Amino acid sequence: MLSSHGRRGFSKLYKNYINGKWVESSATQRFDVKCPLTQDVIAQVPLSPEEEFNAAVANAKDTFATWKNTPISTRVRYMLKYQQLLKEHQNELAALITKEHGKSLVDSAGDVFRGYEVVEHACSFTSLAQGETTQNVANGVDIYSYRAPLGVMAGIAPYNFPAMIPLWMYPLSITLGNTYVLKPSERVAGTTELLIDLLKESGVPDGVVNVVQGGRDTVTQICEHPDIRGVSFVGANEAGEYIYKTASAHGKRAQVNMGAKNHAIIMPDAEKDDAINAIIGACFGSTGQRCMAISVVVMVGDSAKWIPEIVEKTKGLTVGAGVDNCDIAPLNNPEHLAKVERLIADGEKNCDLLLDGRGVQVPNYPKGNFVGPTIIDNVRPGLDCYEEEVFGPVMQIVRADTLQGAIDFINNNRWGNGTAIFTKNGHTARKFQTEIQAGQIGINLPIPVPLPMFSFTGNKDSMWGTSNFYGKAAVQFNTQWKTITARWKEESAEAQRLQTHFPTMK
Repeated sequence: MLSSHGRRGFSKLYKNYINGKWVESSATQRFDVKCPLTQDVIAQVPLSPEEEFNAAVANAKDTFATWKNTPISTRVRYMLKYQQLLKEHQNELAALITKEHGKSLVDSAGDVFRGYEVVEHACSFTSLAQGETTQNVANGVDIYSYRAPLGVMAGIAPYNFPAMIPLWMYPLSITLGNTYVLKPSERVAGTTELLIDLLKESGVPDGVVNVVQGGRDTVTQICEHPDIRGVSFVGANEAGEYIYKTASAHGKRAQVNMGAKNHAIIMPDAEKDDAINAIIGACFGSTGQRCMAISVVVMVGDSAKWIPEIVEKTKGLTVGAGVDNCDIAPLNNPEHLAKVERLIADGEKNCDLLLDGRGVQVPNYPKGNFVGPTIIDNVRPGLDCYEEEVFGPVMQIVRADTLQGAIDFINNNRWGNGTAIFTKNGHTARKFQTEIQAGQIGINLPIPVPLPMFSFTGNKDSMWGTSNFYGKAAVQFNTQWKTITARWKEESAEAQRLQTHFPTMK
């Protein structure tokens, strides 16, 4: 049994997980995992060679032959045990996420919570995965359909949610009878190690889930391997579009959740304090490193008079280490810090920089990937700071004269992950939800991430694919239909008569 109060420090070199065992890679190239606070190398991730990836897929394919025949009620019982273990070890998981990712402990706890909610949802698949039947569609003929697993599925996970996103992937797929190959982000491989150890403890047979460490080459291998039937991905557009196109060109199903530029409209009739608190929390929480962060605030009419209050309240946010549960923790890596600072500089040059978080100093962490809360006013399309996803603690403010102008402005953006409106007027809210093109809409609520019984429904350039993550869409993505048309011969001469005409089933 694993203890609930810590079981290991960081592994110096992460391994692949094949057929129920952690196996050291023969890779000669390794990715350095650096502490977001100090830049010290805290672990290394091997960039696994293709033969090791192929071994993982072959093992998953072999295991599928028996796993697909395991009763779904048995598979659900594994998930019942798994979600229990995740809850028992949630504090350990949260501490591990904070150490390797950098986010605050309270945010890491939310990462774990929203993950095991999806595992709980997998336990409903005995009902959601049911088929369809119609009796006597013609004399003595019945038609029935059922959902069958596809085979080996694969997931490519991002760094910003080390627990939640992998738990969107393999638990749902294996509960539906598939086997799985997971490539975790090379930046947060430690969380995956613990998630998989807990999966093994739940009793899931060896080979049902394999893990391969790697980088871009491993991504391409996932997209091109003939034995992988479907690919799930969450991350940036450059990688997501490549994955979708490559996997689709090789005949695979693909679901890719990508970038976002989430806007919130503030109407003059909104509850002022509630709206201000909501947009500050949604913009700066998790240091802005989540695809549902509110990064653009559209102030309609006189609500623009509230901007000075937004700036003053934002100045009160704390910046520091994730273990101290500060409001804004470090960004995950120096490369991303440089991007965020570049986009702030673009805003400073072309807009009005009301609050500048660059150069913030945090005691004891002079090398931390810190940028403080930043607010840029009078942002407009065509600028880098607006056209790119910042993915950092930066609020951009846009002004609109009317609700219609605000809606049109948002709809002209390429992305459609999430959006929100703050208003007391029901007609205004209904017009917004009807005309806005984003897939996840909040009304007086800033981050409208659906619970697992629904689906994560981003659209436009935020999501490519026909089936979304979790909810009923997960069943659609991870299974295929089999439809049987059955007739049992009657004991009559007419039933035995030779016919060559098109069957009309009368």
